[in-house]
Amino acid sequence: MAKILVVTSGKGGVGKTTTSAAISTGLALRGHKVAVIDFDVGLRNLDLIMGVERRVVYDFVNVVQGEANLNQALIRDKRVESLYILPASQTRDKDALSEEGVKRVLDELKADGFDYIVCDSPAGIEKGAQLAMYFADEAIVVSNPEVSSVRDSDRMLGILASKSHRAQNNETPIREHLLITRYSPGRADAGEMLNIDDMLEILSIPLLGVIPESPAVLQASNAGTPVILDKESDAGQAYDDAVARLLGEERPLRFITAEKKGLLARLFGK
Repeated sequence: MAKILVVTSGKGGVGKTTTSAAISTGLALRGHKVAVIDFDVGLRNLDLIMGVERRVVYDFVNVVQGEANLNQALIRDKRVESLYILPASQTRDKDALSEEGVKRVLDELKADGFDYIVCDSPAGIEKGAQLAMYFADEAIVVSNPEVSSVRDSDRMLGILASKSHRAQNNETPIREHLLITRYSPGRADAGEMLNIDDMLEILSIPLLGVIPESPAVLQASNAGTPVILDKESDAGQAYDDAVARLLGEERPLRFITAEKKGLLARLFGK
């Protein structure tokens, strides 16, 4: 049975779309049939990060409004056979989405045999974000290690607990995971950003992974390649670990301690 997974946060710019691309690609690499949907109508970016912007003909809104069928709009990834992308519209606004239309698309994806449906949520708490999370079975809450990001993530947890389909129908609660992005152990040790324990104490949800601050993320985005495919990078490896944990594997956290400087580096301040 298909699982609907929303990638969300209250704050913009924390790495939701990067995470949606990486997680969906990682799940597909493990043999699952995966669809990833961009809910950020009017400000789409998922197609760029997935490298399919030139292949967009129809979009999510076209399908919701009956202007195209799902098979016309889904874009099959050329690198991972079982991965499909459903881009957002660049020209409509979020009012073009409806609860009934979104449910119909999700039901059709389930009927087509998808194992995971990853919903890339826009920032904030407006209609697009609420629709992205409404039908979710699991949620990855993405947060940077800064106070404003954590506060906004806490707000999203409240919405997941009260305004989702599961909450309103007294069903089993959405399974929640915390993914910390742009983490720098050295800066955390210096008190320049929140540390992992601080964030876990505030948000009180299980930790799925810690993605280090890494130039590989920007390089991958600019190249239209999910960073998880960069097996040599620290960020790519951290996302791979997160996917493994999502599927129930136990993996130790990596990239969470600052490198110890050698004697010469300490003497010369390098």
